[in-house]
This record gives sequence, C-alpha cells and structure tokens, in this order.
Amino acid sequence: KQRDSRNHKQSGDSTECVAEEASLILDEMAHRLQLSTVRFFVFTLSKAFKRLFRSVCVNEEGIQRLQQAVQEHPVVLLPSHRSYMDFLMMSYLLYMYDLPLPVIAAGMDFMSMKFVGEMLRMSGAFFIRRSFGGDKLYWAVFSEYVKTMLRNGYAPIEFFLEGTRSRTCKSLTPKTGLLNIVMEPFFKGELFDVNLVPVSISYERILEESLYARELLGIPKPKESTSGLLKARRVLSEDYGSMYVYFGHPVSVRSLTEGKITRSQYNLLPRCIPQKPSADTHEFLNDAAFRLVRIQEENMVLKPWVLIATLLLQNPDGMDLSSLAEQTDWLRHLALAFGAYLDWPDHEACSEVISCSLALHRHLLSVSAGHVQLSVTDAPQVESTPEEAVFHQAVVVLSCASYRNQILHVFLRPALLAVAMQSANSNRKDDVYNCFNFLRNMFSNEFILCPGDSVQDFEEACYLLMKRGVLQVLEHEIVMSASGHSTLAFLSSVLDPFLQGYQVVSRYLCEETNENLTEKEFIPAVRNFALKLILAGRLKCYEALSSDLQKNALAAFLRLKAVRKVKVTYQVNFEGLVL
Repeated sequence: KQRDSRNHKQSGDSTECVAEEASLILDEMAHRLQLSTVRFFVFTLSKAFKRLFRSVCVNEEGIQRLQQAVQEHPVVLLPSHRSYMDFLMMSYLLYMYDLPLPVIAAGMDFMSMKFVGEMLRMSGAFFIRRSFGGDKLYWAVFSEYVKTMLRNGYAPIEFFLEGTRSRTCKSLTPKTGLLNIVMEPFFKGELFDVNLVPVSISYERILEESLYARELLGIPKPKESTSGLLKARRVLSEDYGSMYVYFGHPVSVRSLTEGKITRSQYNLLPRCIPQKPSADTHEFLNDAAFRLVRIQEENMVLKPWVLIATLLLQNPDGMDLSSLAEQTDWLRHLALAFGAYLDWPDHEACSEVISCSLALHRHLLSVSAGHVQLSVTDAPQVESTPEEAVFHQAVVVLSCASYRNQILHVFLRPALLAVAMQSANSNRKDDVYNCFNFLRNMFSNEFILCPGDSVQDFEEACYLLMKRGVLQVLEHEIVMSASGHSTLAFLSSVLDPFLQGYQVVSRYLCEETNENLTEKEFIPAVRNFALKLILAGRLKCYEALSSDLQKNALAAFLRLKAVRKVKVTYQVNFEGLVL
C-alpha cells in the first residue's frame, strides 16, 4: 500500500495499473463508520471523561446553530487543536446531541496503532499522509474522496486548520490545502454553499502539558502506539479541571467569497480535473484561514489560571499571595476590557479563586509562608547536574507559558503598541506605527496576525488603550497618560520572552556561525548556545530554549532577509541581524 504512485501517466503506466494503485490508496485512506463501534467508543469515552474532567461546558446555542446548519448545506467543522482529546470530544458531543457524526482527517500515525487505529477508522476517521510530496495520484484520490463526502453531505467533515497540535497552546499558522479542497465544489458550482464552523476548545489543565514542554526542549515525541496508550492510563487518576467547547457561528463560503473570487475561471476546465489554486485564490484562502483561526481565538473560554500564570512568569522570584490576588484582579479587569472571554466564578472572593487555581496546578508551584513561585516539584530526588537543573526548571516555565499563551491574543495588539512606543523614542504617530509594523512583521510566524491588517491592528490597539485611559491619540502624536505606565509596562513584559528569544537566535547567528548551517543542526546548536548563556548567568529567559520560538525566529530572519536559505543550509547576512 505504500508503493510510490508518482506520475504514473507520465511514466507510461497503464490505466489498469493506475486504477489498482488508486484503489490501494483509497483502502488505506477511507473511513468505515460503524454505529456499533461508535456506541462502544462513546461508552468508553464517557467513563474516561468523567474521571478526567470536573465538567465539560458546551455553548448550547452553538449546538442549535449547528443543528440548523447541517440541514441547509454541507458542513465543515474546524476545531482548534491543543490536545488529542479534541477530536474525541468533538465526536462524543455530536453523538450526545444527536447530530450527524463527523468524518475526521487523521494522521497516519494513528493507523499504526493496533486495534485503536481500526477503531478510529470505524468511528469516522480517514487517514492521510503527513506529506504527499510530488505524489499526484495520491493528491487526486485524496481531494476527490474529500469532495465526494462533502457533495454527498451525509456527514460533516472535520479537520484542524492548524494541521497539528500546538505544543505551545498558541494558535499555529493555518494550512490551506484542505480548506481549498472543501471550498472547490463551491468554486466549481457543484454546491450552492458550504458552512464552515470554527470550534474553540480550551482546557483548564492540558493532559499533554509536560510532554509538550519536553518536546520543545528536544525530547522526541513518543510514537503513537497501543502500548503507549495503555501506559498513559495513569492520567485517569489526575484532576484536569474543566474543558470548554464553543461552537462558533457558521461561516458561509458563498458570503466569504463574495466580491473576492471570480468563479468563472473554474468553467474553463472539466470539473473532474484537479486544479492548483490561482494566485488570487491562494491569497483569498490564506486570508480566510487566518480569519477563521482568529474566530477560534476570540471564542476561547479562559480560566483564572491563565492570568495567574502570566503574572508568575513575569515575576520569576515569586509573589506574595496578597500581591498575587491584587494583581490578578487588576489583570482580570484589563483582560475583560480588551474582550477576553473569561470564566471567572461569580460570588467568590479573588483569594478563593486563586487558591483553587493554585491547587489544580500545584505540580508547577511551590507555596510557602504565603509566597508563590514557579518551581520544580516532581524532579528526581537524586543530585542533578547544572544542565539537568536548567532542563527541569525549563519544563516548568514552558508548561506555565502554555497557559499564558492562551490569552496572548487578547493582549497582543496593545502589547505590540506598547513595545513600539518604547522603541520609537518618539511620540510621533508615524514613528510609532513604523515600529509597530516592523514588530508585527517580525512576529507574523509567532502569532495570528491577519495579512494586510497592519493599520487595522494599530488602530485597534490605540482604541483599546485609549478606552482604558492609558494613552491619548492625537492627530500626529501618541502620548502616554499619567496613569498609563503600569499598564504599558505589563504589556511590554508580555512580549519580553519572545524579544529575548529572538535576540538569542540573532546573537547565535552573529557570534557562533562562521559557515553555512544545515536545518538539522540549527535548533540543537541554538539551544546549546542559550543553555550556556543561562548557566553563565547572562540569560534568565528559559523560554529562549523553546524549539518553536527558535524556528519562528529563523523564519522571521529569512523573511527579513537577514538569513538566506541555500538548498538546505543557511547563510547569515550580518547587517540584517541588528535587533
């Protein structure tokens, strides 16, 4: 089934040979949904979810909108992706609310799991390769399979726009391949409309929390296996708090494309011939994907812990409980003013809310004599080397950062403006905007920043900070108010780990790289450089050890032409690396 199916026609293969190969691909890929298997799966998941989570909260008005949407047009479900739990919970909820079960795009990794892989297939999963390479036949079979399911409309199609789980709990840059496939039947006039439903899934505590942190520090991801799943049963004895699933408003592809896509271009070729999207279509798909991920972010339900984690990361030496309560309450009001969707318990004192959050995440903390600090609580009790001590502390910091990252979209634009005001050394609006635009461009791999929205993002940041009385925006100047310093200082600190991380990568490229560097060598080399700086006391930012941040910094320097890619090696433009 894994035989190379590339360019059969070009190599002179017979029609029968190509048809046989296509049949093998389809057998490997296709779901075989069986209701009896689904019922067994739901029974098993129900037991597991009751042990894992205190509650699973769903917006029922979103369910009602979905019930209406599936009756009108084919539906595509687009959940955020932070955990393996995401697609299991989606199928479970649709079953429990008596909605059509989704067919789900899943990676080949799961298919290799004995028994479990086949159960997933019989529960609606269809399996796709992580990379198609130049396999045109595979692409043709896959795209036609998905479009056939969509045209038939018997079940919603579900896939993750981000393509994979986010190890940092920040939204990832969306992929547009599958989005193009599900929109193409509309482009070609085969469907009147398609409903895209963004779904936001958030966790009070993430099951893979420490696993993600270790992956970011270079520990390879464990291979998916049935034995690994059985060993992971110990998680059932842990408390993971609450889980939230928010079904967003259906987005009509017909409305989304109005005035942006000329569908007549699709009339010039037979509908059965796969087409690469034109430059205009690709730009539209990219813009649509970013906006759909932004909707996911805006609908994320956030718990008090994300605020506490943000403050503890900014205060590595710890905080007194009284100060933590006071600042968390201040931050809660700031987040709400900026539009955060915060689930804060009603009629409970702030100190009580904080106490409950600290108890749930006690494995990341030490609390002593009224003082709270991020600390390693479950490290091996044997004597460790300095490098091991840094590793253990970095796991804690990156685990905590994954919760802060959940609320970054709320503070991002005002934070970019706060850093721009510091960097510009000028009150002139044009100077501040130029700095804002540079930072926005540099961080465009790091955060979800919609292409072409720089002016809009700048104006939004100005509006939010004006509304809070932090600054005044005049015709040609931006001036900080007398009471605005603490807010701007907090917002600047939000971006500080990312700025420090990018500076570390820049320093490494300038100081340590004398020759071309391969992609494979880059991440371990930068990590070792950052580790040496930490051990020497010249760097306190453990987040600089994150491979995700390092990859994003490299992508930014490539885009800014500070680094040049030559085949699989990188060459440094030293003049372009002045940060």
